[in-house]
Amino acid sequence: MFKKTLVAALAAASCTVALAQGYPSRPITLVVGFPPGGGADAVARIVTDKLGKVLGQPVVVDNKPGAGTTLASDIVARAPADGYTLLLGSANLYGSDQLLYKSAKYDGVKDFTPISRWSVSPMLLAVRQGFPEQSVQGLIDLARKTPGKLTYSSSGTGVITHLAGLSFTQATAIDMLHVPYKGGAPSLQAVGAGDVDMTFGSPPSVLPLAQANKLRMLAVTTAERSPLFPDLPGMRESGVKDYDFTLWFGLFGPAGLPADVSKKLFDASVQVLGDPEVKARLEKQGNLAVPSASQQEFKDWALKEGKASKALTERSGAGL
Repeated sequence: MFKKTLVAALAAASCTVALAQGYPSRPITLVVGFPPGGGADAVARIVTDKLGKVLGQPVVVDNKPGAGTTLASDIVARAPADGYTLLLGSANLYGSDQLLYKSAKYDGVKDFTPISRWSVSPMLLAVRQGFPEQSVQGLIDLARKTPGKLTYSSSGTGVITHLAGLSFTQATAIDMLHVPYKGGAPSLQAVGAGDVDMTFGSPPSVLPLAQANKLRMLAVTTAERSPLFPDLPGMRESGVKDYDFTLWFGLFGPAGLPADVSKKLFDASVQVLGDPEVKARLEKQGNLAVPSASQQEFKDWALKEGKASKALTERSGAGL
């Protein structure tokens, strides 16, 4: 019996080694929980365009929007751990999803293999045209004079655009009314139409409306100024000392991904994100290419970010 078990284990190990040595031998699918044309989709397509060339096989973006990205995450959590089905993920994997969606049965720690961070970007605080204040401090002062009167939109309760606004109100001790919409596009359109006062949006979502003079950008949501938006103040110089909010995306695989496969994907990610053309294309979309120093560094960092996101989601009172 022992001999049979040993033979089976050795066979499995040899298969794993063979898989890693020949990987990839066919196209890879990157599952993205957002529709085409958004900020996450832009990051995915810019990076995978070059990643496929480095790996020697196409990396195909498969958009699976729905249920706040949990549909896409569930697909990857249940996929074979062979490196051919990957996820563009973020902090919400580590608890926020489970608070917001009862259908999210996966565990961020147990069901995924963190590979590398890909991008980090500030979010943008943007107000409607005609908003009476020209600065963050002016906005805060107005909110204190009229508690509960100012409004901010989001793409849904408990999602990152809501959490960015909620975190801002907590850091500044002001009371503003949250107005959730079903998606990023209607959320931004509401600000452009003057139906709500402001929003905290991703650069790819905000920039087209700002360039069309349909809304006005006040600041980035990071503590310091971003090199991507040097003309916009950061929160610290705007008088908000305890607020630093970023949006990030990273590469994840299913749990149990062979070490050699995940290492190959990590090394390829670092190579691609160091490419000047890729960095320039990401920056044009409002993203900085920030690969992880190591797989362990990304794992630790993602878990820390995930715990913070979960705590903020809990404080938001969101949950189904």
